[in-house]
Amino acid sequence: MIKYGDGTDNSIAVRARLLQLINSGSLAPDGRLPSERELCEQFQVGRRAVRLALESLEAEGLIWRRQGKGTFAGQQPDPTGALAAAIVGETTPMEVMEARLAVEPILASLCARRALPDDIERMRHLARRTHEAHDPDSVELWDSALHRLIAQTAGNRPLMTMFSLLDEVRGTAGWRDLRAKARSLETLKVSDHEHHAIIDAIESGKAEAAHAAMHAHLSTLMQNLGAIGVKTDTIPAATKPLRGRAELSAGTRQ
Repeated sequence: MIKYGDGTDNSIAVRARLLQLINSGSLAPDGRLPSERELCEQFQVGRRAVRLALESLEAEGLIWRRQGKGTFAGQQPDPTGALAAAIVGETTPMEVMEARLAVEPILASLCARRALPDDIERMRHLARRTHEAHDPDSVELWDSALHRLIAQTAGNRPLMTMFSLLDEVRGTAGWRDLRAKARSLETLKVSDHEHHAIIDAIESGKAEAAHAAMHAHLSTLMQNLGAIGVKTDTIPAATKPLRGRAELSAGTRQ
């Protein structure tokens, strides 16, 4: 198992601080971020961590870059994830996974109805970066970015708020260390296959298939945690996504 390095290469922590900076209102009116060098000095981290965090935010559409001009804040990130700080010490990994199983499959089904070709391309890019990552920090960064993009593309604000709370919790050091212990070359291969199954279903516009694929993926992650001694209860069976009268044809994109 690969261990995490010191704080100088923690791109997840840098990403969180960049979001705080964007949300703080302290940026210039044009939303321009400090240079990479300035961010390294401000956050006391290495350039690699800054670059990875910026790449992740750019892939999610939260920032954009202009050649010779700098990096700028794009769409406003959801600030509600910070509320999770109040419950981090009062929850367990299994409670987080149970909540993810309740929320993320529905987000995947909505994503299948609303995702555009550009969204699909970005999802495949993030899945590829996750698979190509060679250290726990990078794996966690790109994996989180993929799940976050699916949630954002679903286009449901209340569900996105729930997701943000869970996403904040799984970004803590304790959660990352736990996931690293449960990770192996074999589990990474399985996750890559499951990521592509989710994206394939979303690209095909098949809401129920996307729901089932996400549920299967999260169930696998839950079982991996159980394999390293984390207490697990019975994984709830997959339920079909809610459908209205206008959605009687399974898999129809709206």
